[in-house]
Amino acid sequence: MKVIVGLGNPGMQYERTRHNAGFMAIDRLAHTCAKGSIARARFNGACLDAEIAGEKCILLKPTTYMNLSGRAVAEAVRFYKLQPASDLLVLVDDVALPVGAIRLRADGSAGGHNGLADIERALGTSVYPRCRIGVGSKPPQMIQSDWVLSRFLPEEQPLLDKAVEQASLAAIHFAERGIESAMNRFNVRISDPAAQPKPAPQTRSGQEPGPSPIISEAPAPNPPIPPSV
Repeated sequence: MKVIVGLGNPGMQYERTRHNAGFMAIDRLAHTCAKGSIARARFNGACLDAEIAGEKCILLKPTTYMNLSGRAVAEAVRFYKLQPASDLLVLVDDVALPVGAIRLRADGSAGGHNGLADIERALGTSVYPRCRIGVGSKPPQMIQSDWVLSRFLPEEQPLLDKAVEQASLAAIHFAERGIESAMNRFNVRISDPAAQPKPAPQTRSGQEPGPSPIISEAPAPNPPIPPSV
């Protein structure tokens, strides 16, 4: 049994934002591995059952907002009596990686990411695999919260699609062969983030919502909590 979690914020206003890269990757994985399945409201999130190479997997999108992601993750891990170090994979956005890159780690610090920090707090450990999906570093004129809640630019879309696809394939590889094998397969050298073009981003207020995710988002079981970064 594996639990594969994509982090993000629920609601149409946050669809396709940089902070929801984890949601996008879990949606891609669901499309590949759980076709025809219907998401259930479970573990404080939207949950799908899938089977990958004979391994039963739970695909989970927390609906508690980013800063309380640990609530959903810990509930699923404890319900199935799993070991985070071998049975959990978290798909998450990372501003330290350029758009188009992914990086897998078997453990590590939260690196200032509130979703990862809350998972560490809820599990009582930082030893759990994660797949970081590059969303690019913020331009100098922007604050971090505005950057991660902005949408990807049209010219970034091909790179984003590549990263989301690679993250979903890495999750499949993890379920089949474990995190060490997935790291060896998918952690390739990336280009210097400084070389990536940084056009002025568009914020959420000036764009139409992106397409609905494959896993429909269940209503949050608690009063709305402002997303944090």
